[in-house]
Amino acid sequence: MPLEIFPYTLGPLENNTYLLVDSVTREAAIVDPSFESHQIAKKILTEKLHLTQIWLTHAHFDHIAGAKLYSEFSQPPLPISLHREDLNLFHEGGGAPMFGIQMPEMPEPSRFFEHGQQVFVGQELLEVRHTPGHSRGHIILYAPQAAAALVGDLIFKHAVGRTDLPGGSSTQLLKSIYTQVLSLPPETRLLSGHGPETTVQEEVANNPYLR
Repeated sequence: MPLEIFPYTLGPLENNTYLLVDSVTREAAIVDPSFESHQIAKKILTEKLHLTQIWLTHAHFDHIAGAKLYSEFSQPPLPISLHREDLNLFHEGGGAPMFGIQMPEMPEPSRFFEHGQQVFVGQELLEVRHTPGHSRGHIILYAPQAAAALVGDLIFKHAVGRTDLPGGSSTQLLKSIYTQVLSLPPETRLLSGHGPETTVQEEVANNPYLR
């Protein structure tokens, strides 16, 4: 399969950071670089991958903590992409001050996701879907050729994302799940920001929050 997806569970909140690699061109993108995501640099360097992009499903602090490290992976700095609706949250440290956490000064995002946009890792296409609810600018990345979707903190195995933080909405969250996730093919793997992977079929059948 040309698009390879490598998951890493990192940091005190056990975030899932994903490294996407086009196995033909060896280009790569990192999704939601969290605390301790420097561990992924070893694979990038030893396998001589060409990291070109940093993609954020949303701007909560535990999903952006490693963005500064990877933006400096090359010169000029690598672009950081997120949805504009989460730009204020990004500027506020991703909500870290609410938890007494000090964040480093972060580089400014320079690219902005839009619903329906097509983005590429090398020659491999992914579709951006705007999925507000956990945050205003939350997005998921659907890779049809890999039958997988990186769903951030929108949905988890037998659970859904929290909506009690600023910008959260349970109504929007459920709408996003029903229209943008459960509409995907049943066999689609759902790769969440925390916890084990699941599938659309599994969540339709067994997620208690979707009944």
